[in-house]
Amino acid sequence: MNLRRRTLMLALGLAPLGALAQARQPARGVDYTELSPVQPVETPGKIEVIEFFWYGCPHCYTLEPLLERWIPKLPADAQFRRVPAVLNPNWADDAVVFYAFEALGVLGRLHRPYFDALHRDRLKSREATAMNEWLQKNGVDVKKYDATAKSFGVQSKVRRAAQLSAAYRIDGTPALAVHGRYTVSAEQGRTQNGMLATVDYLIGVVRKAGLAAK
Repeated sequence: MNLRRRTLMLALGLAPLGALAQARQPARGVDYTELSPVQPVETPGKIEVIEFFWYGCPHCYTLEPLLERWIPKLPADAQFRRVPAVLNPNWADDAVVFYAFEALGVLGRLHRPYFDALHRDRLKSREATAMNEWLQKNGVDVKKYDATAKSFGVQSKVRRAAQLSAAYRIDGTPALAVHGRYTVSAEQGRTQNGMLATVDYLIGVVRKAGLAAK
């Protein structure tokens, strides 16, 4: 993914062009992609929204505060979940961190601080000493973390995340998916607020068509 291109597009969020782009109804193939085949969802009866992200992605990091404000405002019939995109071995390592946090019951507490540590504090997470110090500082037993990271459960979830990344045809982050039927890339959203506005629109499309019950 072209970082300069993405940075320019995200920067346009401050310009009228970004607002104008969202003033019209989002168009298939321009503002979002329709998936074929349709992917199964985890929560029947709910409109599933997935964020595919990577902890090392600076644009995922800047999207996080927007998501924190947007998620609580989702309609009652929508269900949001995160999936760490796995496109290569390095991204798989970061997916391990996400699922280890989840298994240890600390994901809600450490998801944002870990993002901050990587992008604000320049944590060298690939260095065991630095990572272990960060874990200890944040109240995580290093031995339990290491055992959990290597566990069958966590490794299975990482493999599943890789399968989902491929099935949804994710080629960069952040990316958002709606009910196994639509995806919105950063480029298609044009701005981060644009991405969320398109997802809001697609939630309405799924609801109107009665697709959440299928």
